[in-house]
Amino acid sequence: MATRTKSDRQVTGLRVLIVEDENLVALLLEDMLAELGHTVIGPVARVQKALDMIQREEIDLAILDVNINGENTYSIADVLAARNVPFFFSTGYDKKSLHESHQDRPTLQKPFQRHDLERLFAEVFHQDARRPTANES
Repeated sequence: MATRTKSDRQVTGLRVLIVEDENLVALLLEDMLAELGHTVIGPVARVQKALDMIQREEIDLAILDVNINGENTYSIADVLAARNVPFFFSTGYDKKSLHESHQDRPTLQKPFQRHDLERLFAEVFHQDARRPTANES
């Protein structure tokens, strides 16, 4: 279960799916996430394997490389969105190059550093905390 500080800026204890085909980037993300107190699911370097993991694993958040092994990850993003699982893209591409249905999603621009990852987590979960629940609508 995820915990937050009073400022809602430090989120810990998440189960994070990494979908990334570059080994060095995947290892860097794993290390950063472990340092931040999260559990890594994966990393996964195939679209179908990621879709299978989403069915089997409890996931609190996902980090998706836009293009893994020549295949885009929009089908994964669509499944996560349908399940209300927060995610963001990790990419070296310009945000405008994302499919228009996902251009509003947060992106972690490669190359990145730990503070970039922390900022994005705070942004994603701060926004998530402000969304009304079904009882509030």
